[in-house]
Amino acid sequence: MPEQVVMGALLSCTFGSSPGKLTLLPTNRYCVERQFSANIMDHKPMVNITPFGVCKSIANPQVSAATSAAMGVLTPMPCIPATTSPWTPGAIKGHVAGQPALHSKCTCMCQWAGVIKVDHPGTTRTTIA
Repeated sequence: MPEQVVMGALLSCTFGSSPGKLTLLPTNRYCVERQFSANIMDHKPMVNITPFGVCKSIANPQVSAATSAAMGVLTPMPCIPATTSPWTPGAIKGHVAGQPALHSKCTCMCQWAGVIKVDHPGTTRTTIA
């Protein structure tokens, strides 16, 4: 079974150059292993999902413009996550603040074609179905 995800979990993006972190506002008020627990709605860019260094996706308009200016040489630009939809699939049985809990097998899509996944959920003992 996958582990439950909490504040401070390490995330990665397929087009990012470095790991990001999951940050949570203290609105859910549910703790697991002394950290706030996440749900699938914790996907807001720059609020919940921090940048991943530089972006290498040509679908990103900033990267596309910089690459065009460099005569077609891929030119990464600073990452600004653009997540518009919740994490999927979410826990089937466990809920946090009325929404399915976030577990370590969930993914989130960036508008610039990147897939964001959980590298380290922040928990070591708590699994969720």
